[in-house]
Amino acid sequence: MASRLPAFTLPLFVPGDRPERFAKAAAAGPDAIIVDLEDAVATDNKVAAREGLAGALAEANLGALPVLLRVNSIDVEWAEDDLATASKLPLAGIILPKAQTADDILAASQASSLPVIALVESAWGLRNIFEIAEAADRIAFGSIDFAADLNIGHTREALLFARSQIALASRCSEKPAPIDGVTTDIKDAAVITSDSRYAMELGFGGKLLIHPAQIAPAREGFMPTEAEIDWAARVLEAAASGAAAIKVNGAMVDAPVIIKARQIYLRAGKEV
Repeated sequence: MASRLPAFTLPLFVPGDRPERFAKAAAAGPDAIIVDLEDAVATDNKVAAREGLAGALAEANLGALPVLLRVNSIDVEWAEDDLATASKLPLAGIILPKAQTADDILAASQASSLPVIALVESAWGLRNIFEIAEAADRIAFGSIDFAADLNIGHTREALLFARSQIALASRCSEKPAPIDGVTTDIKDAAVITSDSRYAMELGFGGKLLIHPAQIAPAREGFMPTEAEIDWAARVLEAAASGAAAIKVNGAMVDAPVIIKARQIYLRAGKEV
């Protein structure tokens, strides 16, 4: 099943009970915004935040920018009303936190009539990642909650297996490349760029952002370097020559190498 979601790389979270920030978040230049009714909203504010969403979104006038809603997890008291409200809003989709089974995804999809991004944040979610990927429109990785659930470090080494499984499941289900979890540092641009590039190299197609300052460095991380673009140009030029045996920089070029060159060109926004 193909994804019904619009394409985006860098969605930015904004608290659902801070409607004055919706337009500001959109103006910062993300590819989408995520209005958050879960972690960013205190228990006492959840109902008011939900009930004020329709008016807040209309007032923010976000235009064509995709708007996603992170509802509360399917097993808590606010979930049913969150999903019913989502079904009446001009949303591109919902983000379902703590997704653990395909049934969770199907229930959220049926209740909201919207595409579902499954936020995998637990050992059980990873255990069922292939069935979740089949049911969802896209996968996102809740890396911080996942690390806490397993009592492991929030490090590249500790999370490598989980990230690799999520990328593999997304590819096997022919869904868009998954969205990586957040970088908690909002000031160190080099760290944000490095984390984004690492995620891209593992097969991720986006990253969850928590502050507007993360947008530019994260975008840089998902862009190919000038050296990569130059290499891709050489490969594609050589491939277009029609020669039977192709070499670029002393290395043989075959079909997988040409595919890689095309992928780099597409990430750079260039025509192939």
